[in-house]
Amino acid sequence: MTTSHIFDPLLDPVALPRYDLLSPEEVSVGIDALISHAQATLERVVSVNTPATWQDAMLPLSIATERLGRAWSAVGHMGGVMDSPEWREATNSRLEAVTHFWSALAQDIRLFNKMKLLQQAADVTSHPARLQALSNAIRDFRLGGAELEPHDKEEFVRTAARLAQLSQTFSENLLDSTNATVVHIEDESRLTGIPAHAREAAAAEAGRRGLEGFVFTLQQPSLMPVLQMAADRALREDLYAKHARRASELATEGPQHDNTAVMGEILLLRQRRAKLLGLSHAAQMSLASKMADSPKTVCDFLRELAKKARPNALRDLEELRDFARERLSLPDLQPWDIAFASEKLREDRYSFSEDEVRQYFPLPSVLRGLFGLVNRLFDVDIRPMIGLAPSPAWHTDVQIFEVHRGDHLVGHLFLDLYARSTKRGGAWMDDSRGRRRLGGALQTPIALLNCNFAAPTSDKPTTLTHDDVITLFHECGHGLHHLLTEVDELEVSGINGVEWDAVELPSQFMENFCWEWETLSTMTAHVDSGQPLPHALFKKMLAARNFQSGLFMLRQIEFSLFDIRIHEELTDLEPSGPVEAGAAIMRILQEVRGEVSVIQPPSFNRFAQSFSHIFAGGYAAGYYSYKWAEVLSADAYAAFEEAGIDGYGHVGHRFHAEVLSRGGSRPALDSFVAFRGRKPSMDPLLRHSGLDADSAKAA
Repeated sequence: MTTSHIFDPLLDPVALPRYDLLSPEEVSVGIDALISHAQATLERVVSVNTPATWQDAMLPLSIATERLGRAWSAVGHMGGVMDSPEWREATNSRLEAVTHFWSALAQDIRLFNKMKLLQQAADVTSHPARLQALSNAIRDFRLGGAELEPHDKEEFVRTAARLAQLSQTFSENLLDSTNATVVHIEDESRLTGIPAHAREAAAAEAGRRGLEGFVFTLQQPSLMPVLQMAADRALREDLYAKHARRASELATEGPQHDNTAVMGEILLLRQRRAKLLGLSHAAQMSLASKMADSPKTVCDFLRELAKKARPNALRDLEELRDFARERLSLPDLQPWDIAFASEKLREDRYSFSEDEVRQYFPLPSVLRGLFGLVNRLFDVDIRPMIGLAPSPAWHTDVQIFEVHRGDHLVGHLFLDLYARSTKRGGAWMDDSRGRRRLGGALQTPIALLNCNFAAPTSDKPTTLTHDDVITLFHECGHGLHHLLTEVDELEVSGINGVEWDAVELPSQFMENFCWEWETLSTMTAHVDSGQPLPHALFKKMLAARNFQSGLFMLRQIEFSLFDIRIHEELTDLEPSGPVEAGAAIMRILQEVRGEVSVIQPPSFNRFAQSFSHIFAGGYAAGYYSYKWAEVLSADAYAAFEEAGIDGYGHVGHRFHAEVLSRGGSRPALDSFVAFRGRKPSMDPLLRHSGLDADSAKAA
């Protein structure tokens, strides 16, 4: 095999991948070598002399393309967690070549025909997982343009390459715009209400910049304490406005990072690609590989949820406005007041603050409690790897763990939990390596979990809000889905091959345990006293669980409807161009807000320009998946509620056996029914959200 040495330490099927050895300067040579090898393998596989069997055709190509996919994923991961001009250049230098290879592979009619023959091979028909993998592959060939005429194939490939570049540009613009603006405060009296941990972090940020006083950034760990707790209304407004204008023509630093035309061209090209396939719109193309069968199904589902949530949302908003007027002297509640007034109302109603709760959740204790829960549910032991020299991680922040089930090592987990200016925002899981069996050798999976919590200070560990704890559990759910698979075919092991609108099932399922006393009590220790979370405080948190749940659900429905509608309805964009397409996107957003929202943002709000899930991630015409999968996850968790705490081990064993271990080897609905014994019900989600099914129907 001819490859560049740069990726060899990363692609070992057994050893830990050496991210520390990756160099952006060597990416081009390494990626080109892997593309050449994959292309040569393809030519051998499609030869008439190569038997149409899994062993002779599918497996060699799978191995070659996995190496390329893992290497390119690592390049993208480094750009996401260690952003620099060098990593951007490395990514952009090979982006077109990599995209062209995958697009051409998806259109290779020789390979398409070979795959169809493979469905009759003896070493496939006796393996359900292989049959499922081939079924997915044939579907993806059709969606990739394999049946197009030659001139249309060329346009499809050009379109895919341009889309990849635009998604990269969208991400870079958003990160650059987020980092371009800060708020420098020299007068400490303006920080009244902001908790100590946030003030200390702001002072440290000022010190890093050689400034006196305090510096707040638009990164979430810095932004949210101000919006939630700063008594200074002008300060809240300043940060809110700067954050809301990011990556737009109104951004504080100027229009150089404006994503308006970028997102317009992305949508225009997605529609063009769908039309090349003979489809009506981009949403139809997206839903072809999901559980939901049509945009109408999605919209009907979302509007039904909105109908059930709206009465609660209106009541939430009325209560908030009354409280702000009567108790906070805010008769004209503005968007930059919402988080502040909500936090004050929560404190008043339930007699606790988010900052009070935070003191009981130091990150080391939370991790111990999380890993203990995973052990209790799935008989999985997560052990830290200490003393690795050198560390194979990309940054000193990263912690590495071994994951064992019984006596067997099942995989590894990398945790990168702290915010950095070189790291994109949010929380996500990257797939470093998937499970597969090659002969007698087992390649174990590796998951990379990334969050953006505030880093520890010199004298105190990182402390988490309860929402942060939920985020960590959510990402761990993705990791478990990837790590605990028992499928031996890479194409459908772990999260591979799982319908996009079911991928969030394990992650959202794990969130439910953040509301159990038996779970929380094992992971709390006050950062100063070491005392556990008082049960009385937990009861207040539980009472506040569905605080403003109606408003939150409508906001998620707003995002989801906006996403599905622009991909279904904005199909006549060709004569206009990217800027006009961007304006059409904004028009749909306003229409959706008028339909479902009860809080209207100011005219300068440019949410769409930072909606990376759909313009730079994998959620295009699929953001509804969060609510869709939440129905599944709430119903799955209800099985644990029904069994009671003593039955968790038994039910956890079934959840592992029927959902986590199966990966994408069968349809997600089949896995859910095998676990639950019936199709999913919406009622548990409504109950968990405080939206009683019977009263909602009556309303």
